[in-house]
Amino acid sequence: MCMAWTGNLIDIQKFSEGGTDLNIRLAYTKLGDTITTSQPIKDPEAIESAGKMFQLGFFSPVNSTYRYVGIWYSNISASTPVLWVANRNKPINDSSGMMTISEDGNLVVLNGQREVLWSSNVSIGFNQSTAQLTDDGNLVLKAGPNGNLEWQSFQQPTDTYLPKMRLSANARTGNKTLLMSWRSSSDPSVGNFSAGVNPLGIPEFFIWYNGHPFWRSGPWGGQNFTGKPGMSTSVYLSGFTPQDEGDGTFTLSSIQDPAFRLTYVLTSHGKLTEQYWDYGKGGWKYDWEAPSIECDIYGKCGSFGSCDEHNSPICRCLKGFVPKNQDEWKKGIWTSGCVRMTSLQCDRIKNGSEVGKEDGFMKLEMMKVPTFAEYWSYPSSEQECKDECLRNCSCVGYSYYNGFGCMAWTGNLIDIQKFSEGGTDLNIRLAYTELVADNKRNMKVIISMSVIVGAIAMFICVFFSWKWMATHRERKLTSEETLSFKTREAQETVFDGNLPENVREVKLEPLFKLQILETATNNFDISKKLGQGGFGAVYRGKLPDGQEIAVKRLSKTSGQGLEEFMNEVAVISKLQHRNLVRLLGCCVEGEEMMLVYEYMPNKSLDAFLFDSLRKGQLDWERRFDIINGICRGLLYLHRDSRLRIIHRDLKPSNILLDHELNPKISDFGLARISGGNEVNTTRVVGTFGFMSPEYLMEGRFSEKSDVFSFGVLLLEIVSGRKNAHFYSNEHALSLIGFAWKLWNEGDIAALVDPAISDPCVEVEIFRCIHIGLLCVQELAKDRPAVSTIISMLNSEIVDLPTPKKPAFVERQTSLGTEATTQSQKINSINNVTISDLKGR
Repeated sequence: MCMAWTGNLIDIQKFSEGGTDLNIRLAYTKLGDTITTSQPIKDPEAIESAGKMFQLGFFSPVNSTYRYVGIWYSNISASTPVLWVANRNKPINDSSGMMTISEDGNLVVLNGQREVLWSSNVSIGFNQSTAQLTDDGNLVLKAGPNGNLEWQSFQQPTDTYLPKMRLSANARTGNKTLLMSWRSSSDPSVGNFSAGVNPLGIPEFFIWYNGHPFWRSGPWGGQNFTGKPGMSTSVYLSGFTPQDEGDGTFTLSSIQDPAFRLTYVLTSHGKLTEQYWDYGKGGWKYDWEAPSIECDIYGKCGSFGSCDEHNSPICRCLKGFVPKNQDEWKKGIWTSGCVRMTSLQCDRIKNGSEVGKEDGFMKLEMMKVPTFAEYWSYPSSEQECKDECLRNCSCVGYSYYNGFGCMAWTGNLIDIQKFSEGGTDLNIRLAYTELVADNKRNMKVIISMSVIVGAIAMFICVFFSWKWMATHRERKLTSEETLSFKTREAQETVFDGNLPENVREVKLEPLFKLQILETATNNFDISKKLGQGGFGAVYRGKLPDGQEIAVKRLSKTSGQGLEEFMNEVAVISKLQHRNLVRLLGCCVEGEEMMLVYEYMPNKSLDAFLFDSLRKGQLDWERRFDIINGICRGLLYLHRDSRLRIIHRDLKPSNILLDHELNPKISDFGLARISGGNEVNTTRVVGTFGFMSPEYLMEGRFSEKSDVFSFGVLLLEIVSGRKNAHFYSNEHALSLIGFAWKLWNEGDIAALVDPAISDPCVEVEIFRCIHIGLLCVQELAKDRPAVSTIISMLNSEIVDLPTPKKPAFVERQTSLGTEATTQSQKINSINNVTISDLKGR
């Protein structure tokens, strides 16, 4: 029973035996702003800066009992982040810690045994010194009669950049002042990610993963970083400026007033976030983060490849270039990049071939320009910049940025991205013949478009004439007849093997009128759009009775979408289960074909699971309920429905969440009806990273194929990370391989998402990881059935078998690669298709 007291505590007595524990709330004892030999701070004491802006004291991270010395903002009612940590790699096990000045004048952190866990570690030369916490959030160590500055915490930041801090890098010595991420939210030790200035070429801000580039800001353009157009203007108003110190050192500094409480934090997941204190609302506000999309990952498309999140696939070679490895490119592995089709003039001269006409340039607008740009100070105009690049045989591209000048590139062009706004123009050097061919293609396009526009005008005239005549005669086919006809027409191509009798004649009720759905979605307004897939788009709508719906609208140009549409009509119209998304009806009118679903307000599981700000809403109890719900939906598909369905595309984006975060399996466009036995197909479809080995390699699929996908999904739910985040691991491991490695090392706790790490549920979490590894075993016969998985989850089966080595232990795709739906003919060249439905 919990008892609490307010006001004065009266009549307290100490017993020699019996009684109960009484916990007295104590405030931090604040000891001014200074630490000296005679005035140390002991846990739980703290010092506070003179203007009461910052505090330094002892703290424990969330879900941890270890004690650390850190700096945080003072006088903030809400939870305040820790901005700097002293003994981040050597915690104190109890509350006996102390920070003081040692005999050699260094600032040190000691434990109860007076062991030095951390030291400022400078040669001072005086046995007396003083440490002071300033109103900038800087802990400074001064010594000598003149108070010379010997050390400061701003020189050794942890994961947070504060105003007036200086991040520097020396191109000659390689020395850098970097932000270093925490290992997790409960562990401030040095993590996998670091961030700082790259001094090579024009200065850029980089995030590195274990020393390898992970994200970059684009070169400094005089007023901003050109590769992050979504940055808040507060970044530039704060006075960020890279400075050349003259000795090969570049420094990024700011003159922002610390009272504004603006910080940049490098999270344990490798995201740089801008956040500031909203004095009006009394809380932290997050303005932007990077990387924020898949194209932000460094080198996503390799050399001479361009990334555009609005394209499908997102990577394309620049004009005049072709994929270096066609097979990898078709599989969605783009890091090998592209190669030039026609040699440049200088290369032709070197090879002794016919020179031909001079090279030219192709302009790309609104681009994130490549990495390692060189600044050419002498060209004073864009034309001079262009001419100088042509004269230099090593120059393969240039950009003239107003207010800054000429940027040029030699060698391979890496990490190019297309923006929808912002960015700068990038000019790529091409052989003359490539530019002529491109102009000819453009002329053909213009001629073709003129012919098409004329044909459309003629068609419109014919159409309205026909429509006027059509109003005077009966329609020969009703909407129901059209649907029935199209279903019969598509049956032989949609299903593998013979059709069950109860699917031969599909009639779906109710049939919605097109006008009703147009009204419900505000004529399919872009603001109502929820997602986009190979079939077309999904829109949010509201029926006249107030019911909210999601409308999947088949694209008129999508051949894949027609097949998926007919497949989903045939399959999901026969299914009813609380963990499957409910199909409310359809619309077949003229060329329009649409499916109408119940609306899921919380969109898809990945929108929570992989969002650093929202994943906290999924505690372990909620995640376990989601795992169970997915399992019960799969059991219904495999065993309990009138049809036996194999989903074939189970992944987080296809798990929708209702208003109570209950899971519902969606997107049955790739599902197949099975008689319960293994089925062979010559067309493999699904999502890389989730497809079982026997299906991906041989085209054989069964219920155990869905079990494999569920195993990967289960590992993602427990770890809170995408498959792709492990592809950049220094051991080149997939998520499955990483889990298997930790399992064999007995360190499976390292896989668990810090947001759910809790000793009280550790056994249940580890059991789920064990089950996940059983599901992804290489041989289908070794994987448990879904009914067995449910018994394992609920501990009805207590002793679990030892998992065998999983499939795909090594990584299958490139750094940061998102899963891509593939379609391939067995023993033939792959054909890529997309079936990526966003959360509805």
